[in-house]
Amino acid sequence: MKFPLAMTASLAAYVYKNKAKPRPEWQATVEPQPDASNPFRIFSPSVSAAAIRQAHPMLKKKFPMVLMLEPLHACNLTCTGCGRIREYESTITERVPLEECFAAVEECGAPMVSICGGEPMMYPQIGQLVAGILERDRFIYLCTNGMFIRKRLHEFKPDKRFFFNVHLDGMEKTHDLCVEREGVFQEAIEGIKAAKQAGFMIATNTTVYTETSMAEVEELFEFLQPLGVDVHQLSPAYGYSAVNEREIFMTRDDIHEKFKDIDRLTKKFPIAHTPAYTDFLQGKKELPCTAWGTPTYNTKGWKGPCYVITDAHYKTFEEFMTHTQWQNYGPGGDPRCEHCMMHSGFEPSAAMGINQTVGDTFKTLSWILR
Repeated sequence: MKFPLAMTASLAAYVYKNKAKPRPEWQATVEPQPDASNPFRIFSPSVSAAAIRQAHPMLKKKFPMVLMLEPLHACNLTCTGCGRIREYESTITERVPLEECFAAVEECGAPMVSICGGEPMMYPQIGQLVAGILERDRFIYLCTNGMFIRKRLHEFKPDKRFFFNVHLDGMEKTHDLCVEREGVFQEAIEGIKAAKQAGFMIATNTTVYTETSMAEVEELFEFLQPLGVDVHQLSPAYGYSAVNEREIFMTRDDIHEKFKDIDRLTKKFPIAHTPAYTDFLQGKKELPCTAWGTPTYNTKGWKGPCYVITDAHYKTFEEFMTHTQWQNYGPGGDPRCEHCMMHSGFEPSAAMGINQTVGDTFKTLSWILR
């Protein structure tokens, strides 16, 4: 199986419960007040808000799937495609206190927590943070560049609900070029080996850019097989405005072409994409963006509207859910969303069964059990 049975069953039960009876306090939409300081401001979305709101199948049944928890934005690397170290440059030294992290986990209630950053292994209480989230019966993906795994491994205990999620963007030469430092790939591999030997679950995360060779991605997965890596994640890169490197990012047509052979890879390797999201990447299926399914909490609060676009920060999760004008975002709405096909925005749509067709249930069951 791609995931432990307990994780699969728990997530399925959570989705069923929330689709059947969504929490009412998260479903309202609080319309923004006119900006009195700028009476000449004009909003002209490419599609009317009313049309998008009516078309979206989950706009009145919003609930979170994965909490993207960023306890800090500091990092020991300056990766080419990273928007965080640029967007939060002025607050790069700030950290979310441990108890505030736990409060965000409980306030949101998502069954899975992705601890990201920055480099979360630089968070002083990272071992305590993981232990505390596990005590709250959540599943955890700890996203890391892998350079601190060996040094801090003693702070963690193996658990079927916990994965080290190591970022690898290709084989050694390519990966070290992406992260702008030699030796990072080898240190990450040594970290994976140490963690597997100690009994930990390991996932890898690979971002696909314009220049990414999918043949090299396949080579990477083949290289990782003998190390016992449990699961892989792939996601097309998002063109952060803070990065200002448009040529490394892809259009939707580019993504369809890049992922045209993904079906073969999913049969060969344990890739954590639902069949619906895989079809979406290939252009065989359309999915709406459900960014509320992966809310982000960081040093400034709840980040809206999504993991990659910041238009506001909110003090409470309910404010994030109700004050964000969801109908204005996604392809066909905000121009910044036009070419986004990131895992964090669209995989929740697949998991929620949006735009499900005959046979999708059996395809998903087969994928889970493969």
